Amino acid sequence: MTHEGSVSRARILRRALTPPEARLWVRLRRRALGGLKFRRQHPIGVYVLDFYCPEARLAIEIDGESHAGRAERDARRTCWLETREIAVLRFPAEEVRVNLDAVLDFIVLKARHRIRG
Repeated sequence: MTHEGSVSRARILRRALTPPEARLWVRLRRRALGGLKFRRQHPIGVYVLDFYCPEARLAIEIDGESHAGRAERDARRTCWLETREIAVLRFPAEEVRVNLDAVLDFIVLKARHRIRG
């Protein structure tokens, strides 16, 4: 897939967030989490990140049922992002559903750590 293809795909995905992604987005948008800016379904290279904080160079990925059996593919994606100094946090969709506050606490902690260096 080309970068242009990932941009088109990102536009489609923004309109079709999963329930856990939508739940998290409500708490991330408009700098609601510690003043940090997040983008949803952000294209980078050939990939589309679920959420991205440019200031912290931090990607947030929500792994639902569609990620079953994709560990190798996800590992390649994470490696590619890390070579570009983008850290990746992965959360199971169920964790977002049942423990959102802990997920948010972890995200803000990691983001602030990366910003401070």
